[in-house]
Amino acid sequence: MKYPVEPEEAAPSSGVRVSKLLAKRGLCSRREADRYIARGQVFVDGARVTELGTRVAPDARVTLGEAASRTQARQVTILLHKPVGFVSGQPEPGYKPAMLLIRRENQWQDAKHPERQPFDPRHLQGLAPVGRLDIDSTGLLVLTQDGRVARQLIDEDSRVEKEYLVRVTGQIDRDGLARLRHGLRLDNKKLKPARVDWQNADQLRFILHEGRKRQIRRMCEQVGLCVTGLKRVRIGQIRLGQIPPGRWRYLRAEERF
Repeated sequence: MKYPVEPEEAAPSSGVRVSKLLAKRGLCSRREADRYIARGQVFVDGARVTELGTRVAPDARVTLGEAASRTQARQVTILLHKPVGFVSGQPEPGYKPAMLLIRRENQWQDAKHPERQPFDPRHLQGLAPVGRLDIDSTGLLVLTQDGRVARQLIDEDSRVEKEYLVRVTGQIDRDGLARLRHGLRLDNKKLKPARVDWQNADQLRFILHEGRKRQIRRMCEQVGLCVTGLKRVRIGQIRLGQIPPGRWRYLRAEERF
């Protein structure tokens, strides 16, 4: 039934969509919220909501039903060390998607954390990469069933850091390092400030808060450098660590981005 209002009142057009409120509070993604609403698994101030697009007051108490909460708890997030030659998203001609590496025999166990969640083929259902990692780049790639994780990492306002080690050749412009940190534009849009430092004579460390297509390679081109190797080693608080190329592990319950 529709979220109840007083007979003489209409639902507030200036209110917030229930699905947006659920996503903002980290209970589920908007897409998941719409699915739960349709199934009658969302409650506002104790009343069941079943009509998509319902708007409520921004401070309304919104909760998920037991079935929806159990579904959310079962969703998994996977950390993969993507090798060169695999695409992170949709496959390109002649190349394979990184998703094909999520198999039982490729699961990696961290010796420091022997508790191991066994692979379940059901974890492939709805599993999708979060963010991009170019075909000729390697390192940490996140795949998840959980819309909350996806929103946290790729939302336009996300502040989650992504750290890369980048090997380069060429002669950097005189003010190149300063421009890499702040001042470059891609596709007529100004880039967010970045942290960029030399690690040694031919390697830079980039820390970004965004992930535009081939961003680091294009940034380097603008200051006279050519990228010969790129590896993502950290997303937020999660590091690639010792996961070998082509292997993966589950994000543990106590870990947070």
